[in-house]
Amino acid sequence: MRVVVADDQRVVREGLATILENLPGIDVVGLASDGAEAVALVARHDPDVVLMDLRMPVMDGAEATAAIRRSHPRTHVVVLTTYADDDSIVGALSAGASGYLTKDASREDIHRAIDAAAAGQAVLDPAAQATLLQAARSGSSPRLPAGPLPDGLTKREAEVLSLIAQGRSNSEISEQLYVSEATVKTHVNRIFAKTGSRDRAQAVAFAHRNGLTG
Repeated sequence: MRVVVADDQRVVREGLATILENLPGIDVVGLASDGAEAVALVARHDPDVVLMDLRMPVMDGAEATAAIRRSHPRTHVVVLTTYADDDSIVGALSAGASGYLTKDASREDIHRAIDAAAAGQAVLDPAAQATLLQAARSGSSPRLPAGPLPDGLTKREAEVLSLIAQGRSNSEISEQLYVSEATVKTHVNRIFAKTGSRDRAQAVAFAHRNGLTG
């Protein structure tokens, strides 16, 4: 698996490169000191995954993520940053990041997130997941974006996904939508299958990337 590391602190990016090179199946093909350099390295090396810091000069990580996802959709981005506020997390996911980790993540966490991203799955660390759910709880009834829904989701599935992103349980969704809990479970299983989500955290990340948070 080919990986680019982007971080404006030299000691951090070189340290991450050392960690990654010692993991099986990973080849670090480039180190970037800012977002613009990360975009250029992706164009040059066509990596599978970029491990991306957020606060960088010239071009920040969210802007670089959006540029990479537009021009090189095969390349996935995992954010690794100090910040776990809702603006940073939602901004990164909305830009197209497949994963979000804070810098206290372990080597195993980073490896798992990179593997998941390369497979088209999302990973949020517990701090990021808790922040997203807390921010989403301020929502109420689902409000869906105009236009076609992503990944073949039906309107009802998108409504259920929006409520999942607001932290609602299956029983709460059942009450709000006036359907049985068994029906909600069926919708949730279909949502997971269509979005490639293994759990609710990955579904929440998908919802934020696609504007389905209500």
